[in-house]
Amino acid sequence: MKQRIYIDTSVVGGYFDEEFKEATTALFDRLENGEITFVVSDLLDLEN
Repeated sequence: MKQRIYIDTSVVGGYFDEEFKEATTALFDRLENGEITFVVSDLLDLEN
């Protein structure tokens, strides 16, 4: 079963923050490669 990871706005924001960019980019790469699935709240979806 594919791992499901709950993310919130801080994870999304980390993509644009130099301090967390490397780790966050690696996480998003895993998503793009189909290794994991992100689970988000309705609130995060509304902030899009």
